[in-house]
Amino acid sequence: MTADWMTEAEALSGELSALREAFHRMPELGNHEWKTAERIEAYLHACGIPTERPFGTAVIGRLTGALPGKTAALRADMDALPLTEATGAPFASETPGVMHACGHDIHMTAALGAAKLLSARRESLQGSVVFLFQPDEEGDGGAQRMIEAGCLDGVDAVFGAHVSPALPAGCVGVRYGKFYAASDVFHITVRGKSAHGAERERGIDALEAAARLVPALLALPETFPGERSVVSVGQLHAGTAVNIVAERAELSGVLRTLGQDSRAAMGERLTETARRVAAQTGASAEVTLHGSYPGVVNHDDMTRLAQEAAEALLGADKVSVIPEPTMTTEDFGYFLLERPGTFYHLGAGCPLPLHNAAFLPEASTAVTGAAMHAAVIERFLSTNP
Repeated sequence: MTADWMTEAEALSGELSALREAFHRMPELGNHEWKTAERIEAYLHACGIPTERPFGTAVIGRLTGALPGKTAALRADMDALPLTEATGAPFASETPGVMHACGHDIHMTAALGAAKLLSARRESLQGSVVFLFQPDEEGDGGAQRMIEAGCLDGVDAVFGAHVSPALPAGCVGVRYGKFYAASDVFHITVRGKSAHGAERERGIDALEAAARLVPALLALPETFPGERSVVSVGQLHAGTAVNIVAERAELSGVLRTLGQDSRAAMGERLTETARRVAAQTGASAEVTLHGSYPGVVNHDDMTRLAQEAAEALLGADKVSVIPEPTMTTEDFGYFLLERPGTFYHLGAGCPLPLHNAAFLPEASTAVTGAAMHAAVIERFLSTNP
């Protein structure tokens, strides 16, 4: 089933642009993507692809080819962000305080474009394709819930993509191995002993201990060489009055690491550091780590497949290997813990950062994405195990 996916996707450019604009006009926050899900289902049904709702707003479409073979999954996230749009686009958000500032409107459109391209060739399609439209990537994460609902049952490999401000429109970036960081929220409670401010020596100052702890935590990535990591402290609360030594202080932040080994080691080092630094002033520290997204670690063979598909589709000059991982996070990593696969970048043609109120990828990004997805899935399904 060798196809000229780029030519076929470009023939759908008007349809895909209209679809993207519709998604962009009606952004919905995580777990509330009801209209978005209805539009996705309607489009898939028009392509002859049956759908199901495993829970809430999550949508799964299943395309079965005429020929036996493997099963590939393609994931697109659906939710928007709580931002007031400042793009000035004629199709700007019509929902006050909510916009697609992370490109999920492009992600959905590209996946639906791939669904239409592949469904048109179902008679020569080897195997099956499962289209995963996932809610709540920006919030508590919908990927794990989709897995628990059985979305990967029978799936042999999983693919996905994200728009990238670092790449021109029409370009693709792949990354081997560790790509996105794991993200863990930490809370630290420092306990001391209150006293009158005039008699500090009678107390144990939890605020002083917390103040010492902040730079010690921020320096952890430098004092623990190896995998790249980032510690950020976003909150510090302490004290009840200006003339009382603080009995209690609370700090909260995020630990970002690459890979599960580094994640475990840095979590232990953060806990040990908090207790040691607090003890220097006579205080104690209780540390709680809340595991969040596991990060994205691509599988080399699937990444090589995606790179080869992209180069055949676009030309080698439009495909790059991303040299460094990003310390942002993405819950696509949950899928990669369960199945082989890879996550690649689509050039957005907009240099503004993600989550910026003026971020607006070029419409052609969805066309490139649709062709890229179709090419990757075709290559995977036509490759022997």
